[in-house]
Amino acid sequence: MKYLIVGLGNIGPEYAHTRHNIGFDIADELVKSLDGSFENIRLAYYSEVTFKGRKLHVIKPTTFMNLSGKAVNYWMKELKIAPENVVVIVDDLALPLGKLRLKLQGSSAGHNGLKSIEEVCGGQNYARLRFGIGSDYPKGRQVDFVLGLFDKTEQLELPALIDKSVELIKSYVTVGPAHTMTAFNK
Repeated sequence: MKYLIVGLGNIGPEYAHTRHNIGFDIADELVKSLDGSFENIRLAYYSEVTFKGRKLHVIKPTTFMNLSGKAVNYWMKELKIAPENVVVIVDDLALPLGKLRLKLQGSSAGHNGLKSIEEVCGGQNYARLRFGIGSDYPKGRQVDFVLGLFDKTEQLELPALIDKSVELIKSYVTVGPAHTMTAFNK
């Protein structure tokens, strides 16, 4: 079995470890936990790691968030991976910080990275791990909030939340979506 794991984010030091880049941070930790490393090739930072006999192709698109679909589409075709074996890791304003929600399909909910994937890849039939970043920002300041760093209190919680996200992905690829959703979507 092989899977495409996609961490969404923006490249560049000005975006590193922002709320919008939590997908990159989780992808980094997943690859690190499996003794892998990334190389910059063809529209993404790419890594191939193995977990319990499953091959995980992990990408962090270098196309910027709003064009993520271009990289996802390329790697799905290149690796011949069906949408059912794709997991996209994405930040979610609608969930409180640290709340994880695995969904097998659904709308973009206004997220530009997911919109791009839907448009270019032709549908919503892929799993997404939604990582709650909360919505504690003043009216009209959403962009500043998602492109901002987690505050000091949130940063203390992040390592455990990222580890939990990595465990969710490992569960998904070994025991499947139903058991994983039961265990993690609380």
